[in-house]
Amino acid sequence: MKTENKKKTIRQTKGDIAFDIFNYAFLSLLLVIILYPLIYVVSCSISDPLLVVQSKIILFPKQITGIAYERVFRNELIMSGYANSIKYTLIGTVVNVTLTIITAYPLAQRDFKARTPITMLFTFTMLFSGGLVPTFLTVQKLGLVNKIGALILPGAISAWNLFIMKNYFQTSIPDGLYEAARIDGADHVTILVKLVLPLSVPIIAVMVLYYGVSHWNSYFDALIYLRDRYRYPLQLVMRSFFTSADYAEQGSSGGDDATMVLLVGETMKYALIVVASLPMLCLYPMIQRYFVKCVMIGAIKG
Repeated sequence: MKTENKKKTIRQTKGDIAFDIFNYAFLSLLLVIILYPLIYVVSCSISDPLLVVQSKIILFPKQITGIAYERVFRNELIMSGYANSIKYTLIGTVVNVTLTIITAYPLAQRDFKARTPITMLFTFTMLFSGGLVPTFLTVQKLGLVNKIGALILPGAISAWNLFIMKNYFQTSIPDGLYEAARIDGADHVTILVKLVLPLSVPIIAVMVLYYGVSHWNSYFDALIYLRDRYRYPLQLVMRSFFTSADYAEQGSSGGDDATMVLLVGETMKYALIVVASLPMLCLYPMIQRYFVKCVMIGAIKG
């Protein structure tokens, strides 16, 4: 006998249809709100400077030119800031992730007797802080002013990220694995390196993104602690560029008149935003898949 597989469909009510229409309309509007500024900035960065100043760029570029990017990459201060941001982000992220891992691991061990008071101390730092003046005086006494350590060491561990990693170690790695490793004679260093870290790639990738974005976007610490402008990170250079016309003149060529300098300076601002955003825009898609794995922690397993 032939059996026919009938597809069972759920009949939608008028309320369901109206809800779907509202969702599609709302999400489409949200997409436009998010994409329009991005497209507008890119369009202004490659359009004729005169048209940009005259506000004739609505969405798509007009009279495409690469003069703004040419001046951005010619500017020594911008390029040094770009190199500094890369250096600060790489070194800072490595220090942050390393310290977070070696701190979260013992706090995740149930037989570690001091984990409760230490956890309370980290929680205390999330609620109270000494403030800017005591922090600056401490950094100054340590001789870190105008050095990379002033940008990395004061915030070497984020308590919030520490608790996220601690919970991951507790919920995603079964206690039986720890016990089996101890029975085989492994010490804590071996367990951490050969057992915990290979199983914690998703949370480590998320921590890299969290710390990396924080370092890349940071400018206030550099504003407080750095004195040499050629040590400025890119974000602080951008701040100075947007608030001073002198920075635009540094990217101009010798034959430009004052009007051309101002015109190109306006489009350089858009080009600088694009150039500064590219590293994080390239990093996020590579790590996005690990977010899904971390979100699924604790979900019902089938």
